Amino acid sequence: MMQEIRVAQTGVQILFGFLLTVVFAPRFTDLSDTDRTIYVVTVSLGAAATGALIGPVSFHRIVAGRRIKPETVVWASRLTFVGLVLLLLTLTSALLLVLRVAMDDSFVPWLVTGVAAWYLLCWYALPLWVRSRYTDRPEEPGS
Repeated sequence: MMQEIRVAQTGVQILFGFLLTVVFAPRFTDLSDTDRTIYVVTVSLGAAATGALIGPVSFHRIVAGRRIKPETVVWASRLTFVGLVLLLLTLTSALLLVLRVAMDDSFVPWLVTGVAAWYLLCWYALPLWVRSRYTDRPEEPGS
């Protein structure tokens, strides 16, 4: 699990770092109020995702050696799931902001919705489908 988290941590940290620099770009002052709001929401989501995805590492360090590994795994899994949801929202929000600035077109919401649907399919729908299809189920009595 920790290896999986490392992959997501790296991605969210790089994204968050880039988001933090946007406010210092010369064009930032030209953004509309709506785009600035999207930016603030995006940075806030990125900060929350970073916290949730780094949380399992801190959690593990603090409780290590206490003989509560099953509980640690459960809580780390929960934090990772929340972090991935927040990452999905961060990426979607960042994409919305970038495409609004780049295109200023009514097509942007449709494109962002399509990408968000793709994330949902890849990150949640497909794994849930595979889990339900291929997980062994106990035999029903009398079958």
